[in-house]
Amino acid sequence: MTTATAGIENQQVVIVAGTSGIGRQLAQDAIGRGARVTITGRDADAVRAVADSIEGEVATAVVDLSNEESIEELATELARRDVVVDHLISLANAPAKGPVEKLERDAIIGAFDAKVIGALLLVKHLRPTVSVTLFSGIVAWRPRPGMAVTATSNGAVAFLAQALAVELAPVRVNAVSPGVVDSGAWDALGAAGKDKLFADTAARNPARRIGTSQEVSGAVLDAISNQFLTGTVLHLDGGARLV
Repeated sequence: MTTATAGIENQQVVIVAGTSGIGRQLAQDAIGRGARVTITGRDADAVRAVADSIEGEVATAVVDLSNEESIEELATELARRDVVVDHLISLANAPAKGPVEKLERDAIIGAFDAKVIGALLLVKHLRPTVSVTLFSGIVAWRPRPGMAVTATSNGAVAFLAQALAVELAPVRVNAVSPGVVDSGAWDALGAAGKDKLFADTAARNPARRIGTSQEVSGAVLDAISNQFLTGTVLHLDGGARLV
């Protein structure tokens, strides 16, 4: 009888767009579970800075998901390093926000390059052997004015995970949909603005709090270790999509 969960010790985890707070946490926690980690991003200096801030050895690489040649080069570089990708995690995001009448075509395409087209091309060229995890987001289930592209691209990720779970089987494919998480993404609002957003969010959602990068990271790493979980969206939003 086989177990439905397995560790990721000595397995290769490639984190695409890993320079965010959640990406950094994922890398740190994956190393803590014994995995070998590669972080990628569009900016070499930003990727290296994140890698240097992590305890343990982290490999780095550069990739632009809007450019298939760049993705091919990443695959070639990983092969040169004898990296066989066990787990692929993509946090790529390129928001195109604003009223429909003001949206620019390039921004719309960029959003889908990051979330959908880029994900497909990553799978095509990197050929992960165990799991793929893509990042969606709560706005797909709770759309609001000015977020049509973000809602649609995030929603597409959920359906892409299902389609790839069938096509790539037995490689497992899932999506993660975070709500408001204290990951550093909201710091640009300033202390007062961030505190108000967090307080308002916590007052409305059933969990009565916001999430943490550690909680998102833990759920992702548990998911990639669970051999019976595929074609699923993990909603890490404190129940906010329900209210």
